[in-house]
Amino acid sequence: MRTKDAIALLMSGWMIVGALCPTAAAQSEPAPVPVVSQSPEQLQQLVAPIALYPDELVAQVLAAATYPTEVVEADRWLQDHTGLRGQELAQEVDKQPWDPSVKAIAQFPSVLANMDQNLSWTSSLGEAYVNQPQQVMDAVQEMRRRAQGAGNLKSTSQQTVKKEGQTIVIEPAEPDVVYIPTYDPWLAYGEALPIWPGWYRYPGLYLAGPGFGFGLGFNIGFFGGFGWGWHQWGLDWGHRTMVFNHNTYISHSNTFINRGRFVNRNL
Repeated sequence: MRTKDAIALLMSGWMIVGALCPTAAAQSEPAPVPVVSQSPEQLQQLVAPIALYPDELVAQVLAAATYPTEVVEADRWLQDHTGLRGQELAQEVDKQPWDPSVKAIAQFPSVLANMDQNLSWTSSLGEAYVNQPQQVMDAVQEMRRRAQGAGNLKSTSQQTVKKEGQTIVIEPAEPDVVYIPTYDPWLAYGEALPIWPGWYRYPGLYLAGPGFGFGLGFNIGFFGGFGWGWHQWGLDWGHRTMVFNHNTYISHSNTFINRGRFVNRNL
């Protein structure tokens, strides 16, 4: 048989197989990961633990939450490097292969540890922001309004709370010192919220009862000189999105962990 005839016969055979077995090719194509939209009430529950943080810290947490595996890695790394402080810590963090948001959160060990301990919540928060960024931002504003109504959100010596139109903005009272709020995320907004399943009350961030307080202040000057530092982050309330380095932040993460279930969007 001539080579040209053999090739033609082989190709026709593959065409017949493809026609008889249409699922053969389809099996090589992974099924798309379904996008689950959260209701406003579900989003409000998700943002409750961070809605009363300063705007820049909210941005950092939302961005880092889209990298749950890096959050775990960073928290374990910090646990193995407890002797690092100040500028030395910032320099070593800068060498790590993490997303800029995860590096930024490393300045606040209790916040990072809380995200690690409550990994299901962290990942769900990150996935919600990727899928519904504007609705997540709306949920943050709604929870701030509720906290104001409950008397748990106002200007203090640690923070400045102001309104820009209908938007509530939270900023550190001192430009170089950030105080992490302490409160019960399920009781601080007036009417009690459903507790996130399996929620771990991390020491130092949790205040029993419906009140509101502050932990220790963090000097952000040591991390300020890096491209992922505090002043690179913010919230664009007009477009209801987060900002990194003067641009809208776009996460390139593909892995989420939702209630113990891993989802890889590359598959």
